[in-house]
Amino acid sequence: MLDDISARGLAGQLFGLIALALCVAGFASKRDDRLFFLLLFANVAFALQFVMFRSWTAAAIAALIVLRIHLVRRYKGRTAVMLAMCAATLVAAALTWSAPRDAWALAAGLIGTYGMFMLAGIPMRWLLAVAAFCWVVSNLLVGSLGGTLAKLLILVTNLVTIARLYHASRAI
Repeated sequence: MLDDISARGLAGQLFGLIALALCVAGFASKRDDRLFFLLLFANVAFALQFVMFRSWTAAAIAALIVLRIHLVRRYKGRTAVMLAMCAATLVAAALTWSAPRDAWALAAGLIGTYGMFMLAGIPMRWLLAVAAFCWVVSNLLVGSLGGTLAKLLILVTNLVTIARLYHASRAI
C-alpha cells in the first residue's frame, strides 16, 4: 500500500486519516443530523484522497456524496431527488471510468444514495455499512492505507451504533 511514498501518496494517506476521524465521530452519533454534517467534511477529504491516488471515478463519486448529503437533509424521502442523484452518480462514473475497480466506488455511491434518501436509523445504517464495505474494497484497490482503515473503522463503528440503537429501542 505504501509503494508510492511520494508527496502525492503521503497527501492521499493524510486525507484518508482526516476522513477517518470525521467519519468515526459521525457514525458514533445516534443523531442522523450530526452524522450527515460530519460526513460532508469527511467526503471532501475522501475526494481529495482519491484525487491524490488518481482514482477519478472514486473522487467524482466522493465529491457527489458531499452534494448528496446536503440534498438529503432537505429532500429526505423524495424519490425524484434520490433518482437524480443516482443518475448523476452513473454519469460521473461513465465519464471517469478507467478500470473494473471503479465498480466498487459506483456500488458504494448508489447503495449509500438509496439508504440516505429513503431510510433512517438502523435500516439506513445497515445500507451505509454495505456501502462502507464497497469503499473498503475500493480503497484497497487504489492502495490507500488511510482510506482502508477509515472505512473499516466506519464499518465497525456503524455496526456498534446499530447495536446501540437496537438496545435503546428495546429498553423503551
